[in-house]
Amino acid sequence: MKGILGRKVGMTQVFTKDGKLIPVTVVEVEPNVVMQVKTNEKNGYSAIQLGVFEKKEKNASKAELGNAKKANTTPKRFLKEIRDFEGTYNVGDAISVEVFENGDVVDVTGTSKGKGFQGVIKRHNQSRGPMGHGSHYHRGPGSMGTMLPKRVLKGKALPGHMGDETVTIQNLEVVEVNAAENYMLISGNIPGAKNSLVLIKAAVKNNRKKDVKEVIEYTVETVVDEVETDQKVDAEEVTEVTEEETNEVEAKEEDK
Repeated sequence: MKGILGRKVGMTQVFTKDGKLIPVTVVEVEPNVVMQVKTNEKNGYSAIQLGVFEKKEKNASKAELGNAKKANTTPKRFLKEIRDFEGTYNVGDAISVEVFENGDVVDVTGTSKGKGFQGVIKRHNQSRGPMGHGSHYHRGPGSMGTMLPKRVLKGKALPGHMGDETVTIQNLEVVEVNAAENYMLISGNIPGAKNSLVLIKAAVKNNRKKDVKEVIEYTVETVVDEVETDQKVDAEEVTEVTEEETNEVEAKEEDK
């Protein structure tokens, strides 16, 4: 098992060299620091604890400060344990986004957007009642259950708090990994709002073949150069047309 922690930046789209458009989510992945190493002999299970994104020391507990000092780093805001991590790591080691490659299949875990208190129609996708013709039932939760037993059975869909839950989307494909800019592109959408923290792990139920997609790299400098070139061409064309029109007008005036 391998994994890394990151921050959801937002969604965009990229083109492959064969002309396909792929919607992707951009995830910022700074180097993760190994804060703790758990072993079977000492802790009863094998895992490493990763930390990412700095946290102010005044907001950190004594335990967090102690672990950060052992790892020779600053306290981290986002901490997660990953069991049976591939490879051997020591406290203080850094894990970069290169732990994954283009074409890898991953599971992404994040916190879904909070929707507040919602009714059964939005929360559980129930149908509403008639809105007219004398109906007095519109968006209510419906029957609470049977006559016997005289109680509401477990699992009854009722209004309540919606969202703000831990959600995992499985079998998403890594489209691109950029170690220089510390980001990765993952196909499709992932749970959470912008700037929310996410955990990316190797897929548990992966039954797909590795498919490396060649993405067209289109930098900002290239766009600026093309725009400036187009503007120069347009300006030259306008200038030539203006001179020709001026000469024609002058010739007509001389004939008169």
